[in-house]
Amino acid sequence: MQPATFLQTLHAAVRRLQATTETELAPLPDAVLNFKPRPDSWSVLECLEHLNRYSRYYHPALAKALAKQGSAADEVRYSWLGRKSLDIVRPDNGQQHKTVKHMNPAGSQLSRAVLTEFLGHQAELLYLLTAARATDLNRRAVPVEFFRLLKLRVGETLEFVVRHQERHLQQAQRVARLAQATAPVLAV
Repeated sequence: MQPATFLQTLHAAVRRLQATTETELAPLPDAVLNFKPRPDSWSVLECLEHLNRYSRYYHPALAKALAKQGSAADEVRYSWLGRKSLDIVRPDNGQQHKTVKHMNPAGSQLSRAVLTEFLGHQAELLYLLTAARATDLNRRAVPVEFFRLLKLRVGETLEFVVRHQERHLQQAQRVARLAQATAPVLAV
C-alpha cells in the first residue's frame, strides 16, 4: 500500500475511535463504565486503561523514531514480526490473548480520568500519523514493548497501535452493552 493511503486509512480509524469514545462511552454512568461481566474480565475503563498503558510506551517510542527523518518508501512493507503482531491484535481475531502483567489493569481503581487520557492519546496519535508522512515507514526503529531487543518498522507500529485500540474499544463496547442490558441488576 502507498504510504499516503496507508496513513489516511489509519487517520480515519483513529477519528472513528475518538468519535465512538466521545459519543458512546463518555456519556455512560460510572456504574456502567466499571461493570465487569465476570470477575476475571475487564470493565470499559479497564479496556481503555490497558490502551493508555500501551500508548504511554508506544507514543514516545514512535515520536523518537519519527524524529529521524528519512525518505518516504514507495510501499509499506511488513516483516514476519509485524505480520504476526498485527494478526494477534486484529479486531476480527476472536482469540483471547494474555497480556503482560504490567499492561493488565485488572483490579485497578479507575475513574473517568481514564477516558480523558485515552482521548488525549488519540490526539497525540493523529499528530504522530501526520508526522509520519515525512519519514520512511519501513525503517525498523520501534522496540517491541515486552521484548525491546526486537524492533518493528515504523509503519507496522503505527498500524499495531491503531488495530490494538480498535480491538479493545470493540471489547469495551460489548461490555457497555452487556452492562446496560443488566441495568436493573446494577441498580440494586
